[in-house]
Amino acid sequence: MPTVAFHTLGCKVNHYETEAIWQLFKQEGYDRVDFESISDVYIINTCTVTNTGDKKSRQVIRRAVRKNPDAVICVTGCYAQTSPAEIMAIPGVDIVVGTQDRVKMLEYIEQFKTERQPINGVGNIMKNRVYEELDVPAFTDRTRASLKIQEGCNNFCTFCIIPWARGLMRSRDPKEVIRQAIQLVDAGYKEIVLTGIHTGGYGEDMKDYNLALLLRDLEAEVRGLERLRISSIEASQITDDVIKVIKHSNIIVRHLHIPIQSGSDTVLKRMRRKYTMEFFGERLDRLKEVLPGLAVTSDVIVGFPGETEEEFMETYNFINDHKFSELHVFPYSKRTGTPAARMEDQVNEVVKNDRVHRLIALSDQLAKEYASKFENEVLEIIPEEEFSTGMYVGYTDNYLKVVFSGTEDMIGKLVKVKITKAGYPYNEGQFVRVMDDVKEEVFKKEEAAI
Repeated sequence: MPTVAFHTLGCKVNHYETEAIWQLFKQEGYDRVDFESISDVYIINTCTVTNTGDKKSRQVIRRAVRKNPDAVICVTGCYAQTSPAEIMAIPGVDIVVGTQDRVKMLEYIEQFKTERQPINGVGNIMKNRVYEELDVPAFTDRTRASLKIQEGCNNFCTFCIIPWARGLMRSRDPKEVIRQAIQLVDAGYKEIVLTGIHTGGYGEDMKDYNLALLLRDLEAEVRGLERLRISSIEASQITDDVIKVIKHSNIIVRHLHIPIQSGSDTVLKRMRRKYTMEFFGERLDRLKEVLPGLAVTSDVIVGFPGETEEEFMETYNFINDHKFSELHVFPYSKRTGTPAARMEDQVNEVVKNDRVHRLIALSDQLAKEYASKFENEVLEIIPEEEFSTGMYVGYTDNYLKVVFSGTEDMIGKLVKVKITKAGYPYNEGQFVRVMDDVKEEVFKKEEAAI
């Protein structure tokens, strides 16, 4: 049986796509082995979001070549899409496929085995207008299932290379999204995370269909789905219709990840972001009205070219005033090929690091404040893995990480846990009961009544 090993760099979408590529290999009779072992084929799924992403990708490629010089080395993903020639120049690389035509990978491998000539399968992503269907009926190591609903982005923010790596916005057919959601719930998943390159933009390229309708249809048609999470949504995509659907939903969780990047209108303009802070604040207020207890997490870029202390403080104060529950803080790093990398007024690294530390300290404080509101409350969590002997860890719907004493058979189920001690990054909890058992009993009673 031929073997294949995978290494994934970068975001959730890449991890999703690696699982999809693995399904293709599995159907062809391949066995999956660990990346550190000897394999017939190595697939490296690369990231290019920063210059460091490129560098790490190159290191991993070289590691695979050293592991087994006779193996077929196949490189895919965003870095492969933007810089195929750079990757082809690495000795030992046999096949390069970008962020489309992944289904051709197996053909290319067979072709390479007979012809022994390197293959560059990267095409012009900007011409692509159709979503590439890649199915993932189950995940190797997850209790939450990701479901990719769109590809590409039309925003062209000045710091970002991703539209050039992923192409323009393409939405997945809603029937396919629902079909795969049903498949995932049938496979035992209680929570689905909708994911994509620009997830909240779903439907922007469609007539008479949008994200609000997709959320509504998923809830109506996918029986047994307990939790629906949106991996990330831009403020400009939180329409009144989306807010309405969230308000009436029983499964959309009390957690939204809304990238802010900066809390200063002047910096946002230089970033070419599509909202003002007034608009962002108004959306947050509306959301917190319809979803009491909502956790809002966000991404922030600190030290964007030209950022003054005043502009940084605008960001700091906005985040503090609106009580975000956790931040991912990134110091701005130049991405070759983007307008921001060519801007004057690059911020000094020392200043950048100081601001990063101040925001991380604020994030820790806000995360503790948010968690403390739920002390002594009973919340539902889905245990994901053993944390330490006899202790398990999982997330509440509002994204609190809880550690509690439990048993292995609880993994992947819905469990009621009382938060005994709030904290960050972990909260301590006490097991109350498994929800599934209670629901089963109710279900049986209903059936008996019929």
